[in-house]
Amino acid sequence: MNQKIIRTTLTILLFITASVYSKVFNLENPRDYFSDRAVASVEVSEIIASSSKNYSIEQRTKTSNCKINGSFPDHECTPGAVFENVSTTTICVTGYTKTVRNVSSSIKRKVYESYDVLYPQPTGTYECDHLIPLGLGGSNSIANLFPESALPNPGFKEKDVVENYLRTEVCEGRIDLKDAQKQIANDWVAVYNALSKDEIKALKEKYMNWADKN
Repeated sequence: MNQKIIRTTLTILLFITASVYSKVFNLENPRDYFSDRAVASVEVSEIIASSSKNYSIEQRTKTSNCKINGSFPDHECTPGAVFENVSTTTICVTGYTKTVRNVSSSIKRKVYESYDVLYPQPTGTYECDHLIPLGLGGSNSIANLFPESALPNPGFKEKDVVENYLRTEVCEGRIDLKDAQKQIANDWVAVYNALSKDEIKALKEKYMNWADKN
């Protein structure tokens, strides 16, 4: 088979695959998923490369009078925490997060109280969020928890998009797990802003947030 036929065949297969993705993710252009994802991967890789070098996950040094800083928690109260010896071998197994999720109501109350936020809040307005998500090896330590609001944007729904994106990139071997952990703890909004509208739409539709159903 000559090179021209091979290229033509691959082009047809790619377009068919793109068309399937466009129907699944409701994209206007079947090429968008592939082109936008490639661009996003490059931009995110550059963001992580520049920021993860100078960032480290530290110990919790404050337990009260914590203040939300825009879309981010108080770093002294919620610096992030991960399970020891966690790896892609464990986190990339389907259903992993269900086996490790363990945050009691009493812990949630302490988290909210440390940030001077009443507990509980109306459904869909706040969630007791893991700064480094379980899906990226984050732990249930109070040092990894904070009350994250839905509004103003970007809030916890947008952070969920970043969590799902980074977990996919890590599990497909394009981003190092430790770098992804540092990035989401340091500046997850930068990753969100690097994603295209179609990429965000596709991720939201693929990974429906519980709050979207309320």
